[in-house]
Amino acid sequence: MAEDRRSQRPTRSGGKPPARGGSAGRGGKGSAGPRSGDSRGSAPRGAGARGGDRKPRQGDWKRPREEQGPRTTDQAKYDGPPLPPEITGKELDRGIAAQLKGLPEKLAARVARHLAAAGMLIDEDPETAYQHTLAARARASRIAIVREAVGESAYAAGHYAEALSELRAAKRMNGATDYLPIMADCHRALGQPEQALKLAKSPSVANFAPEAKAEMTLVEAGARRDMGQLDAALRTLELAPLQSKSRAPWVVRLRYAYADTLEAAGRESDALAWFHRTHAIDSTEITDSAARAELLEKRMD
Repeated sequence: MAEDRRSQRPTRSGGKPPARGGSAGRGGKGSAGPRSGDSRGSAPRGAGARGGDRKPRQGDWKRPREEQGPRTTDQAKYDGPPLPPEITGKELDRGIAAQLKGLPEKLAARVARHLAAAGMLIDEDPETAYQHTLAARARASRIAIVREAVGESAYAAGHYAEALSELRAAKRMNGATDYLPIMADCHRALGQPEQALKLAKSPSVANFAPEAKAEMTLVEAGARRDMGQLDAALRTLELAPLQSKSRAPWVVRLRYAYADTLEAAGRESDALAWFHRTHAIDSTEITDSAARAELLEKRMD
């Protein structure tokens, strides 16, 4: 179930979800983590501070790394996964980078590198991508775009409750509504299809671009199926542009969902026709429509 959800998860138009960034508040949570090397100091020297009488600097008390104990959970989260040296943070698009301008330079660079790493890993290793965004949040928790990145990577990694919480926080901060399909699908994953339907009926959905509308339609139809309402799921999908001449992935996915729901409803002949129609425009094979059609044909013979 989780694998199916990840393979067909709603996506926001405009690129891979976590490859986003933000700017942090000053002096708040974003600066709360441990900093190695900041303890080199300016301890005053006393009047008799000569030779062996020198007053120890704060940094002199730090134990060598090999003698330090294991990192706590919070420290490990703050550090995040190792950052490959080839990831500089400049991989982020200009709009995201601009939102980091309010941060001190070194802090902005670190946050940018974690967000860039998350964007590169989101498909192949969503859990590590999620850990990178947690490290960014530890440094810049007051930035909507960072909370958005945490939410979207948490969703990709299957941490649906946290994804929902983070996307709600981002929405409160910036008023954006394009998180709604993912938030609705999180409700489905948490066994709350009624809440998913409430989000699907949000007035802002009417103003979504076709791709985003399709994503919400898929979630809405899925919620209906979760509730055992196959006829309602079919009606929901039939209101979508199934006959569109576009070969965009969102059209492929709409057709596939319709064929799958037809089969679940026992309408095998109709399902077969729509699996073939899906395969006809699925040039990149994002679905298994051809295999599903073949299985149906064998069963119907």
